[in-house]
Amino acid sequence: MKKIIAMSAVALAVSSGVQADVRINGFANLVGGITSSDDSLYGYDDNVSFSPESLFAIQVSGDINERMTATGQLVARGEDDYDVAFEWAYLTFQATDDTSISAGRLRMPLFRYSASLDVGYSYHWVVAPQSVYNVPFNNIDGVRVDFNGYSDDLEYTFQLTGGKVENDFTLAGQSARLQINNVIVGTAEFTYLNWKFRGVAARGDVTFDIPALEPAFAQLGQIDSGLQSLLEANDDSGLFYGASIEYDAFDWFVAAEFTGAEIEDSFYPDETNFYVTAGLRSGKWTPFITYEKSDLNDGPKFVDRIAGFPAPLQVPLTQLVIGIQQPAISENDTTSVGVRYDYDTNVALKVDVSKYSDDLDESQDATLVRFAVNYVF
Repeated sequence: MKKIIAMSAVALAVSSGVQADVRINGFANLVGGITSSDDSLYGYDDNVSFSPESLFAIQVSGDINERMTATGQLVARGEDDYDVAFEWAYLTFQATDDTSISAGRLRMPLFRYSASLDVGYSYHWVVAPQSVYNVPFNNIDGVRVDFNGYSDDLEYTFQLTGGKVENDFTLAGQSARLQINNVIVGTAEFTYLNWKFRGVAARGDVTFDIPALEPAFAQLGQIDSGLQSLLEANDDSGLFYGASIEYDAFDWFVAAEFTGAEIEDSFYPDETNFYVTAGLRSGKWTPFITYEKSDLNDGPKFVDRIAGFPAPLQVPLTQLVIGIQQPAISENDTTSVGVRYDYDTNVALKVDVSKYSDDLDESQDATLVRFAVNYVF
């Protein structure tokens, strides 16, 4: 918390010196949750906790000249003991009225709510659906080109992003690191009257560094280095794709988003994820329901190659190959019902109840209650 206060003081000091050029905005999510007895889900258990999904952030932007601006965003997350980190730090050049070029650390534009994912106030959920939005990276170091335009009632936005991704993450409770080189992301978004459509396609060269799996890979390499190479994700081509659709009639809305990912020649399974959500708006109240599903269970890869090995090796080799892939395999669905209440200007109160079902291990089923205060300033 001391770091947050110091960060705010510095930002305000800068602002007081050049008020005409520097803009300061902030947002925060105070999110608490508790599961049913002995359950655990998304970092919560059967004791009330505010750490897994709470955050505080400040965004500072300033005009360098008539065409150039600098933007930085500092975020302190509860899951990281509120240590402050730069999420965004980039420079934007307004090339024309319709086209801008940004370079630096940017938000990876993979999803409908990528740009505002951390701003809980911007959507009706307590937290965006985990089946789609829970990816091991959110930012990219690189360049993005944005083009915006309209024609009659049609508004459109195209983005092209390139760069590199590096991030630590957790796989089945084990520490790991992800690196994606030569990333290219293309997005297109269209708004027509009450409709919104969005599509995205991305590719990159993916490398996973997973210390917990290194002994298994080494053992496999002693038997068949070719099979080891197939299972390891080492500069392998990865593909991401997605689409979303939304209809908003102001007093009610319905939306859906679908994503998929493939990493060619690796232990990582092909995955598909989606959610469907709907809600009503009645004054300050927005009750809603969401169904989401995540599927990373398309069967173990490369098992057919084992048939060519001597019979005594086939059983232990099968166990080894499947064991390497097992940590990444999952299949689950979640149904959530909740309500948003717009308490005051720039302040929203939310609560939801989520029923999580693990299709591979019923012992992991859980019920989670979450409540939140989201605000922007």
